[in-house]
Amino acid sequence: MAKTTTSSQAITYKQAGVDIDAGDAMVQLIKPMVQATHNPRVMDNFGGFAGLFRLDFGEKLFRKQYRDPVLAACTDGVGTKLKIAFLMDKLDTVGIDLVAMSVNDLVCGGAEPLFFLDYLATGKLDPRRMAEIVKGITDGCRQSNCALLGGETAEMPSFYKPKEFDLAGFAVGVVERARIVDGSTTEPGDIAIGLASDGLHSNGYGLARRVLLEMAGYKVTDCPAELGGSSIGEEMLRPTRIYVKAVLDVLQKYKVKRPVKAMAHITGGGLPGNLPRVLPEGLTVRVKEDAWPVPPIFSLIARKGPVDSIEMKRVFNMGVGYVMIVAPNFARSILASLHRDGQRAWIIGKVKKGGPELQWH
Repeated sequence: MAKTTTSSQAITYKQAGVDIDAGDAMVQLIKPMVQATHNPRVMDNFGGFAGLFRLDFGEKLFRKQYRDPVLAACTDGVGTKLKIAFLMDKLDTVGIDLVAMSVNDLVCGGAEPLFFLDYLATGKLDPRRMAEIVKGITDGCRQSNCALLGGETAEMPSFYKPKEFDLAGFAVGVVERARIVDGSTTEPGDIAIGLASDGLHSNGYGLARRVLLEMAGYKVTDCPAELGGSSIGEEMLRPTRIYVKAVLDVLQKYKVKRPVKAMAHITGGGLPGNLPRVLPEGLTVRVKEDAWPVPPIFSLIARKGPVDSIEMKRVFNMGVGYVMIVAPNFARSILASLHRDGQRAWIIGKVKKGGPELQWH
């Protein structure tokens, strides 16, 4: 005969580690932040099982009237930069990194980001801590003018430690087929413009943590003189710069001509691993090494490792987070546009025959 279980003996999902009420509380906390990223193309469906997004505006004043629209999509995470967020107990910036890693990739093809989705998995769902993370995501969405259309939060107590979590993000954008930037028109003599990074961004943290926190023995609260008053933790947690607005402003300035030939988001692999990806076979870029200032965090890592210059370039962005390959006659005007948008940018090299490896001088 089966044993009868009384209500006082019955186990609940909360006792197993998953708090449904906390999830509901989180939804209410993040709702106004999410809605602040919405524009008229988002259809009101908060709480539904899928977000709804119109490709075009309904209002004639804003209508884009796509002729041959192509959707672009990409996904990424933040990686072990999250470990620094755990150590600092500062969670409101890694969401910016999450958005940046996808939308910066998306705009390389000329696509305008439309909407973003996030996945957040944690050991224990603390609504206020989770809302801090989502605040960063919504900040990133506003910077890139895309809507946070939806997301998923998973409480997984047997999988993650109570105060740890992981993030994944997914971005979707649109570009007219005729205006796709794919590198195919690049030719010798074209100019490489580098846009400044804000430091490590979201790549190379395995090496950075090994050198700074383990080998050099720094604590995240330590402030080496090289960092000009910033702590190790503050410098390592500095958000990834989002280039979407500045790049789209350049692209939209030229309605007929196509002066922007190729673009690359400089992530893991640095300039040597990312710039050759967007160049036609038989071409390379001759990079002038002293064309831009290298942020001090990189010099600190190189010295404390020590890490040689080849490895540094192969792992880190070294101060250049994004590269545009442009026709030489337009280089100065494009630089001026980038500067007006608040981007530090420099001419860092020129396209030459050769490759696939970059040439340095």
